[in-house]
Amino acid sequence: STTGSVEGINQIVTGDLISISEQELVDCDTSYNEGCNGGLMDYAFQFIIKNGGIDTEEDYPYTGRDGKCDTYRKNAKVVSIDGYEDVPVNDESALKKAVSNQPVSVAIEAGGRDFQFYTSGVFTGKCGTALDHGVLAVGYGTQDGKD
Repeated sequence: STTGSVEGINQIVTGDLISISEQELVDCDTSYNEGCNGGLMDYAFQFIIKNGGIDTEEDYPYTGRDGKCDTYRKNAKVVSIDGYEDVPVNDESALKKAVSNQPVSVAIEAGGRDFQFYTSGVFTGKCGTALDHGVLAVGYGTQDGKD
């Protein structure tokens, strides 16, 4: 979800939609995150800031497995950010405000049965608190009278 939010913000700011490299995060952001075994979006944002940017998906393509950090590609800083901000926990109005301005990385519990069988529309199932997956929130709304 980190790359999606950075791509969205970059497009809003520059007008250019550039697909950035998830694989660079998998291979190179290993101080706190664990490649294909997961990690935290805050650490991924911190990596992009500390590295001075991130390469494109085209130049550092996704392989679906842990790899060795390609330092040449890591140093190709095509898209950069200078900061990030956490939305306060359990503050739906703050999340709506943030999502109204830009795509937002959100941590969810993805293992619950309701979510596993979710297909479309406004999610009305049980929300868990054992956060284990990052997703990108890009909008919100009402469907059939449900927010």
